[in-house]
Amino acid sequence: MRSLAAYLPPKIGKIFVITTEDVWGLYSERFTEAMGSRRFDTLIFPGGEERKRMVEVEALAERMVEKGADRSSLVIAFGGGIVGDLGGFLAAIFMRGIPVIQAPTTLLAQVDASIGGKTGANLVSGKNLIGAFHQPLAVLIDPDLVRTLPAREYRAGLYEVIKSGIIASPDLFETMALEYSAVLSMQPDIVETIIAESVRIKAEVVSADERESDLRRILNFGHTIGHALEAETGYSRLLHGEAVAFGMRAVSHLGRFLGITSEQTHNSILQCIDAYGPIPGLEDILAENLLNRLVSDKKTIQGKVHFVFASSIGRTAIRSGVDPILIRQAIDTALSELVPVQ
Repeated sequence: MRSLAAYLPPKIGKIFVITTEDVWGLYSERFTEAMGSRRFDTLIFPGGEERKRMVEVEALAERMVEKGADRSSLVIAFGGGIVGDLGGFLAAIFMRGIPVIQAPTTLLAQVDASIGGKTGANLVSGKNLIGAFHQPLAVLIDPDLVRTLPAREYRAGLYEVIKSGIIASPDLFETMALEYSAVLSMQPDIVETIIAESVRIKAEVVSADERESDLRRILNFGHTIGHALEAETGYSRLLHGEAVAFGMRAVSHLGRFLGITSEQTHNSILQCIDAYGPIPGLEDILAENLLNRLVSDKKTIQGKVHFVFASSIGRTAIRSGVDPILIRQAIDTALSELVPVQ
């Protein structure tokens, strides 16, 4: 973040920084210094997955108009994944599209949400059901910001790193599986390595398939069931990475039932996830409810739910038309394995 101003287009108009109160409280001086002499307006978004709604997009747009925004304006999304998604969506639709720069402050946003141009808002019935593809001018990642994250937020981001290793990089997965002590203690070299490798993987996939027609689907490993879980819990009990961790457990069981995921691969995935702390207890969650929510996921096409499976570490397979009985059994099995968090 040392030279953020260097990434600003020379003829840009008003600059609007979308952020949250907690992020701004931590990093306002650092951000302002990185902007140099460039002036900007700060718009505070309340934050939280439950606030990632169209009403908040409209409120932010109104405030931009009040402050003189026009088609030459620029949005900087400065915060976690929710800020990145909502700030990017605001930029995508404001006056039919203005530029956005993503400046992610959480590990989860750095390795996933800020890369690839997906933006969106939630509906009551599902996550990111309203959105647009809007590629940022730049994604500016400062690994040092990870050190200020609460332990739970940091672990939530690590689950997405594990996902990247499972779908595309045996070396990254091995690092996460074997070097968990160094990862959890935030040793600078290893944090920078896992961020860089995760970004490389996602950037390569997105470059080959920007609008998720085929290859990009592999990035959804664990997300289909994870999104259903987030909706079922009202977006308020789990962090996104925790929901994805549960989704990876469940889909690994499902892959094992279908003969796609070997026992060895399945066990390796579960052991790696377990190394990064417990997923909050879900004792009141019913597999039947999650199964019903799967059909509302934005990745469901013509009523068919598509699942991404790990055929081995670094290799994936995509299947649809899976027997609902097996899906429910896989979710039930994953739920039964969770240890209640005291």
